[in-house]
Amino acid sequence: MAHPTLELINARLPGYEGLQRLAIEQHTIQAIAPMSAATYLPSLDVQQVDVAGDWLSLGGIDLQINGALGLAFPDLSDDNSDKLDAISQFLWQQGVDGFLPTIVTTSIENIQRSLALLSSHSPRPTPRSPISRILGVHLEGPCLNPDKRGAHPAEYLLPLTIDTIKRLLGDYASVVKVMTLAPELDPTGRVIPYLRSLGITVSLGHSQATASQAQQAFDQGATMVTHAFNAMPGLHHREPGLLGAAIVHPQVYCGLIADGQHVSPIMMDLLLRASQYDRGVFLVSDALSPLGLPDGIYPWDTRQIEVKNGTARLPDGTLSGTTLSLLVGAQNLVKGGICDVETAIALATIAPRRAIGLPTNLIGQTANLLQWHQSDCGELSWQRL
Repeated sequence: MAHPTLELINARLPGYEGLQRLAIEQHTIQAIAPMSAATYLPSLDVQQVDVAGDWLSLGGIDLQINGALGLAFPDLSDDNSDKLDAISQFLWQQGVDGFLPTIVTTSIENIQRSLALLSSHSPRPTPRSPISRILGVHLEGPCLNPDKRGAHPAEYLLPLTIDTIKRLLGDYASVVKVMTLAPELDPTGRVIPYLRSLGITVSLGHSQATASQAQQAFDQGATMVTHAFNAMPGLHHREPGLLGAAIVHPQVYCGLIADGQHVSPIMMDLLLRASQYDRGVFLVSDALSPLGLPDGIYPWDTRQIEVKNGTARLPDGTLSGTTLSLLVGAQNLVKGGICDVETAIALATIAPRRAIGLPTNLIGQTANLLQWHQSDCGELSWQRL
């Protein structure tokens, strides 16, 4: 029997004006056209669904997530790697289509073990249990500036040299998609081009880089900034620093944690306006291993973190992350009046794809769609379609 065609009508889509209709066949988006125009349908066997003006999008892509369900990705081992599928299923339920497990600063042995397990992991999705895809790994450290290390343990920080990079990556360079580093630690200017030659996207973060040093890094091939405003100098009218240089650079994307704690609403508004919203910014969760668990005290490397209302801090009060999922950031932006619904959706779904070179055109994509609804009181909610 031929697969019936699904036609979604009266849909709003980021990047499209007015109401649209989508033709879906064999779970793939085949055509998009305005409601006012006729559209090509590959089959006469059509099931039509009216989404009544709601927004539709692909699922989110989280480029910085440190763990979930009690497992921190730097702590991966043979004994707990079976949790990866549970995490992938959980993130799918949170509206995330794909993610980069993020390995923060730890020993080279731990990094190598985690990379090995992630590179050999074979996901096990089923029709009843679809999962969020692991798209690669984000190495956040260990080549970071000690003065901006934040919650990263000082004893594991390493110099930024090609020899260090080779030791870190070993045989697993192909699984690393993004690496966060402090560019001022490499006066030779050789490391960023080397990473780019391996196909690794370079993100600047945990850094004291000046605007001039950041611009040199961008010229060398860096294209991202890790959690804008956090672990870097603030904007200053005479020394704009790393972030200022990134904001005005048309080919650089800034990751933003929109949990309401890492960056104030005013500064989020400023960053988004100056960066032309999803043209220069993408949302990340920066979620820690207690994501999906209740507030409480949890182990974190050799230390402990306390989670209150979704915010995680070390015992000394240092902000270490969040336990809110990616799409909560989009909801927060709308709730705070910082941007409109279309932009918020794009920041969580389109911008991160663009930042790492994934396709963003809806036509031809698997129709794993989210349906977003804004209530009369302005609250934004979503569900898997």
